[in-house]
Amino acid sequence: MQLRDQVNSAIKTAMKERDSERLSTLRLINAAIKDRDIAARGEGREDGVGEDEVLGILGKMVKQRQESARAYEEGGRIDLAEQERTEIGYIEDFLPRQLNDEEIDKAIEGAVEEAGAESIRDMGKVMGALKAKYTGQMDFGAVGPKVKARLS
Repeated sequence: MQLRDQVNSAIKTAMKERDSERLSTLRLINAAIKDRDIAARGEGREDGVGEDEVLGILGKMVKQRQESARAYEEGGRIDLAEQERTEIGYIEDFLPRQLNDEEIDKAIEGAVEEAGAESIRDMGKVMGALKAKYTGQMDFGAVGPKVKARLS
């Protein structure tokens, strides 16, 4: 089942269970996907966005909420930080399992070999290979420095 269908199914379930907090987050996810679909159609892609792009959207939504939660904590608004963390949980239900450090290191090694990377100039190739295979499974902001260290 596609992520888009999973989200729609979860919306129906949340409506039946009258879970308004979960429902509002699911509707935000659905709206973000539809917004990206509209933009893709404007670029000439009639099919809209694919699974990889949906995973990217979800990953971006998680990252935004993590930053907001940190800002709320720094501002002393623990209640709002908790709300953001709750939304993160709802969004992460649709993301694949995150890789641990050991699995990330193996993935980096595999991508370096696959791309034939030898120097820091090949970092883009390695990151592209990682993004193609592991979208939604790792934080590429944190992986970038590891790739850079490996290629240096």
